[in-house]
Amino acid sequence: QVQLVESGGGLVHTGGSLRLSCAASGFSLDYFAIAWFRQAPGKEREEVSCFSATDGKTYYNDSVKGRFTISRDSAKNTVYLQMNNLRPEDTAVYSCAAGRYYYCSEFDIDFRSWGQGTQVTVSS
Repeated sequence: QVQLVESGGGLVHTGGSLRLSCAASGFSLDYFAIAWFRQAPGKEREEVSCFSATDGKTYYNDSVKGRFTISRDSAKNTVYLQMNNLRPEDTAVYSCAAGRYYYCSEFDIDFRSWGQGTQVTVSS
């Protein structure tokens, strides 16, 4: 059974940092892409970052490039999202999602399992 459990969310001030974790079980991150999505109230869900399996290629939404870093610990089967220089517009529920394939995708349909999400709130 595929399971994803996020942690690390919280309340920070503008310019602060948080590190989100997504612990995966039931499958190996070495073979499937893993992504972080976020959804703010009244807005559509958007992909923030993705880590491709096998080749380790990463993808970032333009809005977070240079501030967020995705990484993977294969031994722990966990993916992280280091978020620096946070802005109020980063406020959202962040969820990780396991891909159907090894490569990253911009389409929700290409992700098969989702975590419950963790709230990130950035105050101005």
